[in-house]
Amino acid sequence: MITLSDVHKSFGDNQVLAGVDLTINKGTSMVIIGGSGTGKSVLLKSVLGLVSPDRGTITLDGADVRHGDRDAFLARFGMLFQGAALFDSLPVWHNVAFRLLQGRGRMRKHDARDLAIDKLRRVGLKPEVADRFPAELSGGMQKRVGLARAIAADPEIIFFDEPTTGLDPIMAGVINELIREIVTEIGATAMTITHDMGSVRAIADNVAMLHGGVIKWSGPVSQMDNSNDPYVDQFISGRAEGPIEAVR
Repeated sequence: MITLSDVHKSFGDNQVLAGVDLTINKGTSMVIIGGSGTGKSVLLKSVLGLVSPDRGTITLDGADVRHGDRDAFLARFGMLFQGAALFDSLPVWHNVAFRLLQGRGRMRKHDARDLAIDKLRRVGLKPEVADRFPAELSGGMQKRVGLARAIAADPEIIFFDEPTTGLDPIMAGVINELIREIVTEIGATAMTITHDMGSVRAIADNVAMLHGGVIKWSGPVSQMDNSNDPYVDQFISGRAEGPIEAVR
């Protein structure tokens, strides 16, 4: 469904992506791992068309993501942002239904609120949460609201940007389970960037290791522990020694 071929991207003298090749099949969950500053977010933004590669191609269902109807393209995506990224001045239901209230095909507020409450229920939040503001919610509840917003329009593709950052281990586990359940339930194609190995093992079908601007290894999550790739082995074990140099 998503194919990246020889994707390069530099910012000045800093080469972030140096020839990324990656395929994400329809209906599967791909998790991209790698240390901080390795280009995971740049890769995600490139797929969304927020960053233009210097070289290479990115296609969605065979069509170049840089061409065609931009609004129709983005309508196929949902996104759970790092830190939830909710609008502080809007009540929870409006955050969830934000996309549905925009543009020519926008829903009536009453219908959008009903749909938002339904999506909130799906992520384990009660209807009374709908009229609260983000500041009144815990970090875990905010993340659930962000997940409800990501699935509000029943997207074909969902991106998860560090979905468990800032959460305690128990809440991180809850969020991981919800992500896995929902992605499977709606049949979405998922792309996640994370360095949390708990998330990787909980939500991935396939894993790709990004380092040095290229994919060092990719394969089923079931093969990750026996990849025989030194970069993957060091990363998942958390060892200081290995080909990945720790920034001091």
